[in-house]
Amino acid sequence: MKHKALANLYFKELTQEVIPFWEKYSIDQEYGGFFSCIDAEHKVFDTDKFVWLQARQVWMFATLYDGLEKKRSWLKMAQSGSDFLEKNGHDGSFHWFFSLQRDGQPLVVPYNIFSYTFACMAMGKMHRITGEEKYKTAVEQTLKKITERSDQPKGRWDKLYPNTRGLKNFALPMILCNLYNELGDLVGADEKELRMQDCVNEIFDLFWNEERGVILENVSPDGAFSDTFDGRLVNPGHGLEAMWFIMDLGVQLNRKDWIDRAVKMALSIVKKGWDEEHEGIFYFLDADGHPPQQLEWDQKLWWVHLEAMICFLKGYQLTSSKACWEWFEKIHQYTWSHFRDPKRGGEWFGYLNRSGEVLLHLKGGKWKGCFHVPRALYQLYDISKKL
Repeated sequence: MKHKALANLYFKELTQEVIPFWEKYSIDQEYGGFFSCIDAEHKVFDTDKFVWLQARQVWMFATLYDGLEKKRSWLKMAQSGSDFLEKNGHDGSFHWFFSLQRDGQPLVVPYNIFSYTFACMAMGKMHRITGEEKYKTAVEQTLKKITERSDQPKGRWDKLYPNTRGLKNFALPMILCNLYNELGDLVGADEKELRMQDCVNEIFDLFWNEERGVILENVSPDGAFSDTFDGRLVNPGHGLEAMWFIMDLGVQLNRKDWIDRAVKMALSIVKKGWDEEHEGIFYFLDADGHPPQQLEWDQKLWWVHLEAMICFLKGYQLTSSKACWEWFEKIHQYTWSHFRDPKRGGEWFGYLNRSGEVLLHLKGGKWKGCFHVPRALYQLYDISKKL
């Protein structure tokens, strides 16, 4: 498919199907904020509100307003969600809860650092489009909490017995790569560059396992391989998402070496993660080929494939790699034909079994909200347009 046709395809899907779905079905007119648990019939099936999904939706609508079109309805949507988060999302000291009841009452304690990172991202984008000082304060205070917890992300809620197998997890440096890039001038230029370099070096030097050709989800603090269930765990989607984050940082900091290395790593990750028998990318793998402990290891998830599409289209854009283009086309065909809902349209399905059949007939839930599908469509439209 030609680049212009791709751009048109993604733009149409974003603006005529996916975003209208969230505008129509997710708004809580009574209490504010958003519903995320929406089934295949487009009915809300649970009213709990998950702070990181609330924040992701705020960020998404603010991003569309900032970068695609100054639609008043998108700004209103973002402000409604940010108002709900400001009032209910944290304890008054910017410790962000994991989940809330529909009316905003806290439900689950602020154990999950990703409530913090996505709240920070949302408030940063709100500051960008409104200039309001309260959002800057929220970013500063939340970043401080993230930094304080970076060595022990779960804080006092960590279940690990002290001074035993202390593994370092990949998810936080991966997210911080993107977060610092997103925050713009809310972080000083020198500090921002230092933080970005630290995150990228950590990924390259600690989590990338050259021998196995994968990024490990957990490593010893010094980067040593841990021959355990957790130490052998591989999530190909995380690795591919991180690679396009690093490509973006490479562009911003003029680090072609980062871009080239990210492309090389992405090609290795996808080769290891691709299901040769049924197609699609596995959710989890064991780095040494042992049976994974995750029972859902062979499922095919929406976000994994969408992040892979961004990664390889961006890799092609920046390096003209033929291999990137071939992988992009292959994953595009699988993703477009399996995750979209041909009957009702709107938001996409999220969970397939190994053979590619829809496993959970929902459009949103506890872990799936207004984020990966629209963000990917927006990214893919933007890249295709530039190509």
